Amino acid sequence: MAEPIAPRDVVRSGLCIGCGGCAADAPAARMAMDRDGLWKPGGPDDWYARPDPSFTARCPFSPTAANEDVIARERFPASAHRTPLLGRFESTWVGHVADGDFRANGSSGGMVSWVAAELLRTGAVDAVAHVAPVADPQADGRFFAYRLSRNRAELAGGAKSRYYPVELSGVIAAIRATPGRYAVVGVPCFVKALHLLRRTDPVIAERVTHLLGLFCGHQKSARLVDSFAWQLGAPIARVRAVDYRIKDAGRPANWYRAHLTLDDGSTRAEDWWQLADGDWGAGFFQNPACDWCDDVVAETADVAFGDAWVEPYSSDGRGTNVVIARDSAVHALIATAVADGRLALTEVDAAFVEQTQAAGFRHRREGLAYRLTWRRGGMRPVKRVAPSAVLPLRRKLVYRMRHAIMRGSHRLVRWRWPALYTSWARASLTLYRALAWSHGRLGAWIDRVLPDPRAR
Repeated sequence: MAEPIAPRDVVRSGLCIGCGGCAADAPAARMAMDRDGLWKPGGPDDWYARPDPSFTARCPFSPTAANEDVIARERFPASAHRTPLLGRFESTWVGHVADGDFRANGSSGGMVSWVAAELLRTGAVDAVAHVAPVADPQADGRFFAYRLSRNRAELAGGAKSRYYPVELSGVIAAIRATPGRYAVVGVPCFVKALHLLRRTDPVIAERVTHLLGLFCGHQKSARLVDSFAWQLGAPIARVRAVDYRIKDAGRPANWYRAHLTLDDGSTRAEDWWQLADGDWGAGFFQNPACDWCDDVVAETADVAFGDAWVEPYSSDGRGTNVVIARDSAVHALIATAVADGRLALTEVDAAFVEQTQAAGFRHRREGLAYRLTWRRGGMRPVKRVAPSAVLPLRRKLVYRMRHAIMRGSHRLVRWRWPALYTSWARASLTLYRALAWSHGRLGAWIDRVLPDPRAR
């Protein structure tokens, strides 16, 4: 039997994602943002530093907790389909909501809000836990948090993508306090954390009836908002609202635009590609735990949603979803709405969905296998990917560079010197792109001099 671990072990090993599941279980525990703008648990040593079998089984990054394959097999034992990248599922779709203003008000095709609203409308759930802006971010100390919505109007306030750290302890406490049936929207590791909690907590097992997953490349820290403010000339103390993706039907969907609203009602906005750290894949302000995750598409969620990052969909500024229905009842709900014309979805095969998330799968499978060879000492993650360093040199350098950018961005921002940070970020991004883009001169030279060892 594996030795139990403590919350402190996970935090010190860089494996804490800040989900808040552990803090919800301990009256003396608390969640707080650290200096890098990431949620971390804390509390008295008799909890924080004490190895605990219960915590060991519930932490989503615990080496001995049930993995995604085990959880999905329990949750969806009779699935019609299964692939190594998508997991178990009933159906896969691409398209958008044709009903109402769901598509217009969402970052993508509106499917997350539509499914959540449909579960409320049909009485399948009494409330939906999802991320929404807080009323007063300066007083609250954060821009976004989980909340419970009980009707479509409340849900609408939480539509759109939020690349901001949140945690679950408060909403778990609220679900325990009030009987009912709940759906929870979350990224893959949060969905996994709730499944692990459901295994041992009969109240959560009974009340959390639906889990809605979001495809995830990685989570960002709160310091990304600081960087936006610096680069847009807005004092962070005056920022009252953040929008990471302004939708414009006349522009491609993947042309992200950062948007800040200040205390006087004025706004600042800029396209991500104009920002020093505006390349998502480069890893600026990534949560370190994300380097040790192997789930891109929320394999344990009843239904999962992502963006269709392939043509012709990525050029459609109105937004398009890819959807994986894993639960048979949710599949039936979607299929019926498609037949009724409420959803403009087309059924696709697994290969299409995998193509839309190709970069994420490379980072979480090929890249993870390489990163696992780096771990020396501390708590070692146990993943569904075997450690391997059999990669072309250029790909190794790309993964090393992403890791360095993740670490460096948090360290440089601590100095609170905007010019220093942005100069470093632009130089780092230039080098990263030279390595990552196959047609770049540096990357082409490396590929020519040191070919892929797998081709030998």
